[in-house]
Amino acid sequence: MKSFLRTQGRSPRRYAALGAATAGVLLLAACAGGGSPAPSGSEGADPGAAPSDDTLLVGTILPQTGNLEFLGPPEFAGVDLAKADLEDAGYEWTVDVQHRDSGDTTTDIATQSAGELVSAGADVVIGAASSGVSFTFIDQLIDAQVVQISPANTSPDFSDYEDDGFYWRTAPSDVLQGRVLGNLMVSDGAASVGFITINDPYGTGLQENAAMAVEAAGGTVTGNVLYNPGDTNFSTQVQEILQGSPDAIGIIAFAETAQIVPELVTNGFPATGMYFVDGNLSNSYEFPEGTLEGAKGTLPGNPADDTFQDRLLEIDPDLGDFSYGPESYDAVILAALAAAQGGSPDAVTIRDNLQSVSEGGTKCTEVAECLQLIADGEDIDYDGPSGPITFDENGDPTEAYVGIYQYGADNQYTFLNAEFGSLNE
Repeated sequence: MKSFLRTQGRSPRRYAALGAATAGVLLLAACAGGGSPAPSGSEGADPGAAPSDDTLLVGTILPQTGNLEFLGPPEFAGVDLAKADLEDAGYEWTVDVQHRDSGDTTTDIATQSAGELVSAGADVVIGAASSGVSFTFIDQLIDAQVVQISPANTSPDFSDYEDDGFYWRTAPSDVLQGRVLGNLMVSDGAASVGFITINDPYGTGLQENAAMAVEAAGGTVTGNVLYNPGDTNFSTQVQEILQGSPDAIGIIAFAETAQIVPELVTNGFPATGMYFVDGNLSNSYEFPEGTLEGAKGTLPGNPADDTFQDRLLEIDPDLGDFSYGPESYDAVILAALAAAQGGSPDAVTIRDNLQSVSEGGTKCTEVAECLQLIADGEDIDYDGPSGPITFDENGDPTEAYVGIYQYGADNQYTFLNAEFGSLNE
């Protein structure tokens, strides 16, 4: 399997060339709490009230419904844990959290949520999980000068999006996950690979990068069959991809995987040749025992260690999956540290300090430690539970882990190993 070398390149964030920023800052109200988040409002807060200059208002647009609903609980828990840690560390401003649903690309829930949060006054929005969903409301937040930090967007299309410096993400571009996925399939012995891919920016971008990696490693891509969000019957796609007799199939999908896998099994394709990605690597499938045994998958980010998992479980005891919980936590902490370094919890200040707190200074990993260094006048380099976070001029992490997982007979996945990679290669 290909390994990646860590690089130390630094580059200034694009906002350095923006000149004077507009002072009309919008804040975002948000409510914290374990379990299922309330769809709107926050405890003791009026969503329509004017923001206060002593409050860091954090909102989320994350999946409570839709084809990525399974990713919502760990992401909400990560946000709420970050709020608790900031409060325990004596953060100088009140941290207010307000949760909203993102739905998926078959609905307009996300755009409605974005409008509500802009009206409430937004400092920072955490979300969405789906790249396609983020594209439905990113311009609303840019126009309103609200910082957006996604814990799970991986589409390469965000890297050169004209966002005026307001869009960031703590998950790496699928340039990296694609490399790891393609190399994994070939190193496992697949000489030929096919793909079943959701037709959205996430799916097509990840498939393109995985296919390039397969071919670079000496494998052959036998085909790539697309399906549209909302499709429910996949017999045609499965029959088409199997005509190429691939050794392995990359299933780049969301909840639709629950219909795709049975079609593959019915047609005699083995689980050991199935490869999942972050959009469908889940422990919630209700398949007969052994259906997924031997299947593998990739998931960007440093796997949540036992200690961090326990802390997330304190927020939401019902968690069965921890995907993107660390990235959600780090998104909130980075925004809070950027505000602290800049001296104000407003969106423009956060934007203008996010890259700085992620690189180049004194390493720190604990919230209280980082805040003390800032108070002492030191530049910091925050590394969190998701791993090293060094933002580049596009708001992308320049280096990250991609975990590799495998399903057992119980249809539950477990961690095998992680590849560390740089996007500066």
